[in-house]
Amino acid sequence: MLFLKISFHKVNFLFIIFLISFNFNSVWANNFISRGHYVIDLSQKIEWLTCPVGMVWENKTCVGDPVKLKFNEINSAILQANEQLKGQWRLPKREELEKIICIECKKVKINKEIFPNTPPESFWTSEKNSWQPKFLWTVNFYTGHTFGRFPGFIPNFVRLVRDR
Repeated sequence: MLFLKISFHKVNFLFIIFLISFNFNSVWANNFISRGHYVIDLSQKIEWLTCPVGMVWENKTCVGDPVKLKFNEINSAILQANEQLKGQWRLPKREELEKIICIECKKVKINKEIFPNTPPESFWTSEKNSWQPKFLWTVNFYTGHTFGRFPGFIPNFVRLVRDR
C-alpha cells in the first residue's frame, strides 16, 4: 500500500511538471499586458503599438489597412505617432521584434489576441545587415523567420515600440 501512495505522488508530480513545461503559449502571453492601443512587454521593458502602422485601435481590435513603407518613409510615421499618441515611438530592434514571434501559432506567427489582425508578412527592424550593409533586417510573421536581405526601397510593414 505504501508503494502505491509513493507511486501516485510521483506520477502526480511528473504530470504537473509536464503541464507546466508544455504550456508555453500562456506563459508567453503572461509577459504582455494589453492597454488598448498599446501593449506592455514586461520581459523586454518596452511598449508595442497594438496595431501596425496604418491601422487604428477600435472596438478592441485593429481596423483599417496596414501600410507598407519604404525604409526612408518610416521617420514620418514615427513623427506622426509621437504627435498623436505621445511618447518616443521608434522602430524595434531585430531582437525585440523576434521576441514577439509565436512559434506555436498557426498561419500568423504572432499571438492574435495580443496583436490582432497582424498581416502574415515581413516587418522592418531598425538594424542593417552587417554582412551586407545595403540590406536591412526584417522579421516575417508568416514563417517566424528573420531575413537580412531587404533593401530600403522595398516596402514592408511597420510596428512601432517605445521604451518604458
